[in-house]
Formats: sequence, structure tokens, C-alpha cells
Amino acid sequence: MGLKDKAKATAKNVEGKIQETYGNMTDDPKNQVAGKAKQAEAKVKHTVEDVKDEAKKATD
Repeated sequence: MGLKDKAKATAKNVEGKIQETYGNMTDDPKNQVAGKAKQAEAKVKHTVEDVKDEAKKATD
């Protein structure tokens, strides 16, 4: 996984956790859902990059 892509996905995950926590603290379901969605997006990006890494290892 490229370091740049990994950093972006991790930042998106942290951003989502913060937004979800803010939503929980303010009882704002919109922010809760948006935060969870960002975390899910980050997880998908990590998974895609992991698959790419494994494919590259298999071809090397």
C-alpha cells in the first residue's frame, strides 16, 4: 500500500471517528451517520490497497 494512500485512508478514518463522537455528544444523528460513513469508506480504501499489495507480492 502506498504510504500516501494509507495516510489518506487513516486520516479519513480519524475524521469519521471525530465526527461520529461529536454527533454522539450533541445527539446529532446526521453527524453520527456521516462519521460512520467516513469510517466505512476508509475501511474499504484500506481493504482495496491491501488487495493491491497482496497481488503485487504474488507477482514479484
